[in-house]
Amino acid sequence: MSTSSPEEEALGVLYSLKPSEPTLRRVLGKDNGVGFLDTLASVLRRPSYRSRAYAILLLKAVTSAMPPERLMAVSPELVEEVVRVVSDGVSSKAVKAALHVLCRLCPWGRNRVKAVEAGAVAALVELLLDEEGGGGRRRAAELAVVAIDHLCGCAEGRSELVAHPAGLAVVSKRAMRVSPAATESAVRALHAVARNAATPAVLQEMLAVGVVAKLLLVLQADGGERARARAREMLRANARVWKDSPCLQAHLKASYPS
Repeated sequence: MSTSSPEEEALGVLYSLKPSEPTLRRVLGKDNGVGFLDTLASVLRRPSYRSRAYAILLLKAVTSAMPPERLMAVSPELVEEVVRVVSDGVSSKAVKAALHVLCRLCPWGRNRVKAVEAGAVAALVELLLDEEGGGGRRRAAELAVVAIDHLCGCAEGRSELVAHPAGLAVVSKRAMRVSPAATESAVRALHAVARNAATPAVLQEMLAVGVVAKLLLVLQADGGERARARAREMLRANARVWKDSPCLQAHLKASYPS
């Protein structure tokens, strides 16, 4: 027996129509889009993976049509449901759509905090731990690193990344392995941690899990000038702790910037 609600059926039809951005802007024009976004959030809370997939794919299209002032005002409940699509692994297509939505929402500080409070950092780290291989998996990994970079723009996000046992390690691992954009985002996230949350324990962890070695590799490779500049700044700022550590191999010590 079908348990689909009228809202879910309507979303399926709407998704199949592939509405254009002008059409979506007209939909959002009524009550500033609050009613439509609330409907999407309601469907995302349902147990049906199919309905949630329709809703997140529509939300991806909708957020592309939303102006910044509207993006900044999305509800915490909607952000929470977007994060839950990632953590639940609804489907590869739905997860990528959710990652796109997070990357669209999280350049703004209030949304960063909403996402962190919804458990986004842990969900993204776990996703990166699972994502190996090429094609679509590489794209999902790139989006996840970009989203983590955004979340490290707030103190709450940096704290959650440091608190996760695999947080720093998995972000540094993705530098130089996914795409130039992922490398730049990974280095920027690590730079934010090193600059704003670098306790002695964090600096030692960055050394132990391979973050420092990866930063030295970024300097040697063509990882983009901005990424190299941030890597060089981190290495110089923390040379007293890192440069002569026995954790670094000899050939890496030789390339340490003065």
